[in-house]
Amino acid sequence: MEPQLYNQAAEEALIGCLFLEPELIQECTIRPEHFYTHRLKFLFSTLLNMAEKGSPIDIVTLTIELNESIKDAGGISYIYDVVASVKSSEDFHYYQSVVKEFATKREALKVAGKIQDDVVEGEITDSLREGIQQLMMLEVNLEDTDLGDISPSLTEIYDDCETDLGEITGISSGLEQLDALTGGFQDSDFIVIGARPSVGKTAFALNLALHAAKEHVSIMFSLEMSKKQLLKRAISATAGISSIKMRNPRRNFTDEDWPKFTKAIASISKANLHLFDKGGIDMVYIWSRVQKLRREYGPDQKLLVIVDYLQLIMGDPKHRANRQAEISEISRLLKIMARELNVVVITLSQLSRGVESRENKRPILSDLRESGQIEQDADVIAFLYRDDYYEKKTPENNILEVILAKQRNGPIGTIKLAFEKEVGRIEDVNHRDGSMISS
Repeated sequence: MEPQLYNQAAEEALIGCLFLEPELIQECTIRPEHFYTHRLKFLFSTLLNMAEKGSPIDIVTLTIELNESIKDAGGISYIYDVVASVKSSEDFHYYQSVVKEFATKREALKVAGKIQDDVVEGEITDSLREGIQQLMMLEVNLEDTDLGDISPSLTEIYDDCETDLGEITGISSGLEQLDALTGGFQDSDFIVIGARPSVGKTAFALNLALHAAKEHVSIMFSLEMSKKQLLKRAISATAGISSIKMRNPRRNFTDEDWPKFTKAIASISKANLHLFDKGGIDMVYIWSRVQKLRREYGPDQKLLVIVDYLQLIMGDPKHRANRQAEISEISRLLKIMARELNVVVITLSQLSRGVESRENKRPILSDLRESGQIEQDADVIAFLYRDDYYEKKTPENNILEVILAKQRNGPIGTIKLAFEKEVGRIEDVNHRDGSMISS
């Protein structure tokens, strides 16, 4: 049995509603390509053009606009039938959802057909990845029923004013100075943290993840290190045990280390921490895992998603010859994911070698690799810098600077943190005895 690919009655009723209440065209989220029937697609395109020009929408103005092209819209008698097909515009949004649903079905069948053809031809891997990404975006667009109503948001703002939200309104970093600047990491924010290799990006990210996992949910995608390696670093930071000792605990641990080690494992096992270390991770994989965990924990739980790091995410095969386009697409999808799934997304990013050629080696926005789109998409951009990375005898040894270079909804500035490199722990300078996860 052939699948039903369109609903002509819904398409006609949708257009009929626009003649009864022309103002509805301003709320319409349908595009001409959503229509299956050619004459209705042409008719709808004409109505959109009229609305853009400020022309009134009625039979008389339409026939003037169409002129000799009226046959492409089905003729005057058909247009009269469409207008007469509905008696009320009350169900406009229902008709709109039906038209969009069938348009999505047709697009999904096209994607499935492309995958089927590639299976036959033997070119499955890239096509499957691209197809899943297209289907994923179809789902996002289908579920988008937002009509731009501002009333719920105004109510939330009013309610917020009646409630003391505290100084930290988002996910706390566990670092007082950073939280003071950001108010915590906010839902739907896309945050980029850049640094040169070996400055401490992964250690910084792991510290954030461990702290957030105490009250919220941390999800970390590691494209460079295995889950076991990350957990060893997490234990080292939590217990305050040197990473060198962690290489061979049986030989290196003292009697004092074993209780710390056991306590750290117990603490981490209770944390809401999820680690993914699959090789060749792409945005389809990242999005699907975050979406699954969002559904598991529910809409009210705060989720922190960390990607280590941006330049290692596999991009769309169609951009493979253009690295900048590939990174731009990944950046855009990370930002969309943050908004659509209402999660905080932090991605680590490598910096270009250009920073090494300057006298002042503190990073700036232009040091981000393929920085144009990343800089535009990010709500917050921070850079990590250490003097002792360049000057081993510097008095600023073990000090990590966080340079907040962009914050869409807050101030920028620089803070200094204590970085215990031996254990991978990062803390406020005046608070160096705390642990990452309380037992």
